[in-house]
Amino acid sequence: MIVLDKAQIAARLDLARAAEAVEEAYRAASAGEVELPPVGHITFPGADADCHIKFGHRRGDEVFVIKVATGFPDNDPADAPVNNGVSLVLSAETGEVMAILHDEMMLTDIRTGIGGAIASRTLARSDARRMLVVGTGIQCARQIESHRALLSDDLDITIWGRNADKAAAAAVAAGECAVADDLAGACLTADIIVTTTAARSPLIDESMVRPGTHITALGADAPGKRELSAALLERADVVVADSAGQCLDHGELAALADPRAEFMVPELGAVLAGSTLGRTDDAQITIADLTGIAAQDIAIASTVLG
Repeated sequence: MIVLDKAQIAARLDLARAAEAVEEAYRAASAGEVELPPVGHITFPGADADCHIKFGHRRGDEVFVIKVATGFPDNDPADAPVNNGVSLVLSAETGEVMAILHDEMMLTDIRTGIGGAIASRTLARSDARRMLVVGTGIQCARQIESHRALLSDDLDITIWGRNADKAAAAAVAAGECAVADDLAGACLTADIIVTTTAARSPLIDESMVRPGTHITALGADAPGKRELSAALLERADVVVADSAGQCLDHGELAALADPRAEFMVPELGAVLAGSTLGRTDDAQITIADLTGIAAQDIAIASTVLG
């Protein structure tokens, strides 16, 4: 059995190779090649914290993966990390534990960054250069890293956060980023908007988004979380989910009164495979609702071990 800690995992990880694996995983999931049971959620209201359990198996793979990721935002990082987690890699032939990847949620953070960038690359206009990141946590950094790697290293990036000091710190850490103090104004000038918060009520509504904008929404990954208004979802020309079932259950699409009646929800993997259309016009508003799927966890764990 292999046991790797965060530093050992980081040393084995290649972003470009992981991105290829994650993109292929989206295609496989939408093609029905990956068994993806419902996500497990444990909430801790007293700490405004939660735990996600995601697991799955790609048919034909020798292994399957169970991933546990926690978020305790009230933690003092000096005493305990805000995010933590572990991935178990087990044999699909014998059930044996083949590897324990104690990544402390690093793999989840990286594959989420990659997923966001793949969605933006797939659905944004080809000339999109002005990117707004909403939120100042770890996903702000990961989204910037992955968008620069997968879209362009000369993106014009602006960061907005509720806390101006944190936004300024995030901009310095990411390098060559501006800070916005007005969310509505920043949205109206952006080509790509990436939302990364834990908001429980909409931050962005239909009046804040102009034609041609693409939105990659990542924060609504558990019941009760929302970043986009229902009216914005209804106004959008194209809405794509990483997993239609998950997003209708606890993604942005869950905010609609009757989402199954409103949408025949296309999946990102189907757009990547060319079996479903994504953006077809530069004036369209496009949205990717990403809740995170176990196929991504399988893909990135496999690249670490492969």
